[in-house]
Amino acid sequence: MKILVAVLLLFILSVISPATAEIKSLKIRSDNRPMILFEKFGFTHTGFVSIEISGVSVTSALPHPDPSRLGFFLLSEESLIQVLLQLQQNPNFCVVDSQFITLLFTFRELSPPPHSSFNKSYPVTDPNEHSLFFANCNPESLVTMDVRTELYNTDDGAKDYLSAGLTQLPSLYFVFSLVYLGFLAVWVSICLKNQRSVHRIHLLMGGLIVMKALNLICAAEDKHYVKVTGTPHGWDVLFYIFQFIRVVLLFTVIVLIGTGWSFLKPFLQEKEKKVLMIVIPLQVLANVASIVIGETGPFIKDWVTWNQVFLLVDIICCCAIIFPIVWSIRSLRETSKTDGKAARNLAKLTLFRQFYIVVIGYLYFTRIVVFALKTIAAYKYQWVSSAAEEIASLVFYLVMFYMFRPVEKNEYFVLDEEDEEAAEMALRDEEFEL
Repeated sequence: MKILVAVLLLFILSVISPATAEIKSLKIRSDNRPMILFEKFGFTHTGFVSIEISGVSVTSALPHPDPSRLGFFLLSEESLIQVLLQLQQNPNFCVVDSQFITLLFTFRELSPPPHSSFNKSYPVTDPNEHSLFFANCNPESLVTMDVRTELYNTDDGAKDYLSAGLTQLPSLYFVFSLVYLGFLAVWVSICLKNQRSVHRIHLLMGGLIVMKALNLICAAEDKHYVKVTGTPHGWDVLFYIFQFIRVVLLFTVIVLIGTGWSFLKPFLQEKEKKVLMIVIPLQVLANVASIVIGETGPFIKDWVTWNQVFLLVDIICCCAIIFPIVWSIRSLRETSKTDGKAARNLAKLTLFRQFYIVVIGYLYFTRIVVFALKTIAAYKYQWVSSAAEEIASLVFYLVMFYMFRPVEKNEYFVLDEEDEEAAEMALRDEEFEL
């Protein structure tokens, strides 16, 4: 039963964090797991799997562990259900005996000790998404080995180390980076034309666009080098650096806009500072988890735990950034009852209510809809979820920046006095209650 749960959990989480299938070298040390998922990869009809293992040793409580009970195999998602049914019907069933897997080799084929090793490439002619597994059906056996894997497709003799559904990502990220650079030019132009209305929050918003563009450029280069050579050539380090700055800056900007900092008031209240003190450290933890997930894989024992940490922290941060917006709306409602500026407060309430809806919509789409697309899309169209996420992010940035742009006569803050009476009646309604 534990094997069933483990396999299902690995498959679910690998959908959330798909591997880029670059060349991987890893060390397995005294591992007793019955199944280890190494990678998921979308193959074309000209795919290959290359596996090299060395330094193999098996320590077992059994006097003579059977080497044919340990081996590597490929498993398609269509065959997963059949294998799970076999394991459910017979808990002692060894997956290497299943007719639904593509067995690559067992430890019976290793060179004799003390230098037990194996190195071979296998063609994959079945175009589908396959998972590379290692199975250990010898109970109480500890396996130690060094493993090097290469999963790739070929196109006119050239190797493509990106999964069939991700090979479009370098071009996709590069195009969006150009879009954000154009966005930055427009934002700088708006700020220069309205210098008297520029606040510190607008400078942070400009920095956010810069970080987003740099993040996408690094992502494009990272995926390009992985696609061509199988290794990111250091671009992954820059990608994680700019991703960390960009995510922290994004959540900070949303919180500060939600509080009205800089353009409505020059300071933060104590409870608003506490939100930032919670969100920023949590984002540090989330980015650490993201790096561990991205740079390792399901073959490490704590990979599932890191995925759970990332999801939990992300949910907490998404909930936390909503509170300042709600507080601002309630504060404006209370203020409108006493300061006699009904029209101005109505405009601010409208603005913050719209911002609240935009933030909720953005978080819902990028967390729920994008995950659904990753789950239901065919393996050849995995890039669609990335494209949808980038489009949603761009729309969110455009709307947020338009709503809070530095304009001297902003429609939300400059109103005629004749609107006061209508505004007072509107404020009596409960439509702004959340």
